[in-house]
Amino acid sequence: MERDSHQFIGQSSAFLDAVERASRAAPLNRPVLVVGERGTGKELIAERLHRLSSRWDGPLVTMNCAALPETLIEAELFGHEAGAFTGATRSREGRFEEADGGTLFLDELGTLSMGAQERLLRAVEYGEVTRIGSSRPVRVDVRIVAATNEHLPNMVEAGRFRADLLDRLCFEVVTLPPLRVREGDVEVLSDYFGRRMAAELGWDGWPGFGELARRAMDNHLWPGNVRELRNVVERAVYRWADPGQPVDYIQFDPFDSPWRTGIAAAAPTNAPTSKDNETAEPRYSTDLSQMVDVSDFREATEKYEKAVLEQALAKCRYNQRQTAKALNLSYDQLRHTLKKHDLLG
Repeated sequence: MERDSHQFIGQSSAFLDAVERASRAAPLNRPVLVVGERGTGKELIAERLHRLSSRWDGPLVTMNCAALPETLIEAELFGHEAGAFTGATRSREGRFEEADGGTLFLDELGTLSMGAQERLLRAVEYGEVTRIGSSRPVRVDVRIVAATNEHLPNMVEAGRFRADLLDRLCFEVVTLPPLRVREGDVEVLSDYFGRRMAAELGWDGWPGFGELARRAMDNHLWPGNVRELRNVVERAVYRWADPGQPVDYIQFDPFDSPWRTGIAAAAPTNAPTSKDNETAEPRYSTDLSQMVDVSDFREATEKYEKAVLEQALAKCRYNQRQTAKALNLSYDQLRHTLKKHDLLG
């Protein structure tokens, strides 16, 4: 997923449904959880939620909860007074106060400590925060949008996330589909990124991708999703020596090199049908003819089954009864299998 002047690129029904859900939730002054794998565009959905809300002219403040040590997270969120702790030479507003009248986007929410969760719960519930070192609460008017790649209900069961905080933050949950189930979007996005990179390099035109490159991209599972695809495409265009010919070489791993030190290097491949080095991570596709040599049968079948389920869910717009019918399963059988692969959301 990529933006250009806040526009989203994609055409698959799974992707469009997620954007539509975010758009419908945007005008409501309620918290929203954005869930998805890395690189799926959670921060762009958060920006859409802000821009389409009545708070659009207020601040959009972002905090990555995983980027700070646990000892500083509460000070960043709620601010501190001078002398509150070693190094606090002056008073400082926290992110809540900075976002007053606007939106606070909490990325990587699942990494918050239990102590920070408790204080966040109070801020969400009562609309007030207290700086570290102060006894005077400050009223704030902030809408919370939070993002995570964790399954928070599982974290609640494991005692790593507060159930009452989850209850207050999950008014709406927007789950972004991974790129591997966004049918047709790899081609759309790769062409978009390719054209843009060609223009940046000053090419006279965009020759497109050759058959080998397209086949390689279609069969790759994109664990880094759209962020990974953008890097792969831009790198391929930048390295291509003949702007008059279609780009037809793709390297998914930029660290691939015959001179890598410390480990045996995997030979770069242009398509998943090439023989993989033993150190390369195997890729699994729902096209069995494209599956590489399997060293662990159980792992391969589990990943294949999960990929089938994800693609079927996406094609059926995440309607579980339609998905069960499409896979010739009973509804209970489908639910059992989804739970097995942690796909119930």
